[in-house]
Amino acid sequence: MKSQPRATAPAVADLISLGLPPPKLALPITTPTYLACPTEIVEAPVGVVWKLLTNISGWGSFFDLRVTRVEPPGPAAKGQRMLGETGPRWLHLGGSFEYTLIDETHYKLEMDVRLSLGMTVHEALDCVPLEDGRCRVNYHCNFGFAGGWRGRLMRVLLSRGLKEGPADSLLRLKRAAEQEHSNDTRASET
Repeated sequence: MKSQPRATAPAVADLISLGLPPPKLALPITTPTYLACPTEIVEAPVGVVWKLLTNISGWGSFFDLRVTRVEPPGPAAKGQRMLGETGPRWLHLGGSFEYTLIDETHYKLEMDVRLSLGMTVHEALDCVPLEDGRCRVNYHCNFGFAGGWRGRLMRVLLSRGLKEGPADSLLRLKRAAEQEHSNDTRASET
C-alpha cells in the first residue's frame, strides 16, 4: 500500500516569490488565569474618554507605558498595533498592543496585548454615557501566562500588579479625561 504525500504549508520563500507577504507569526493567546474588572465614573463626556482611548500613539501621556511605534500610524482601526514597554519600574516588559475591535457606535474596544515572557492580556473597554456630561468606563483585563514554571513565576512576581495595575490604568485615564474636559471648558469660556 502506497502512502499518499502529505500536503504541507508553503515555505515563506515560496510565498515571497509569489509576491505574497510572509505570514505573521502568531502566538496563541493563553487561557486567562486572572481576571480584573475595575469600573470608574468619569466626570467628562464619553467623547473625551473615547478620543483618548482611540489615540493609541498618545497613551504614553497618561498610561504607565512608553510608546515606541504605531503601525500603521493614524486613527484607531482594527489591526492597528502599538509597540511599547510597560510593567513595574524594576521590570519593563516589551510588548505589542493590537486593536481587535473598535465599535464607535457603542464606545467599545478590545485589544490583545502580548508581553515578554509569554504573558498575554485580552483587554475590553466600554464607555457608557451618563447624565450631566459624565460617563462610566468598564475595563476588563483577562491575563494569561505561559505554561510551566515561567508562567507560575511571572504570576507570583506580578501578583500585586495584576490587582492594582488595571485599576491604576483606569484612574490615569479618568484623570486625563477630566483634565482635558476641564481645559476644554475653560477654553470655551474665554
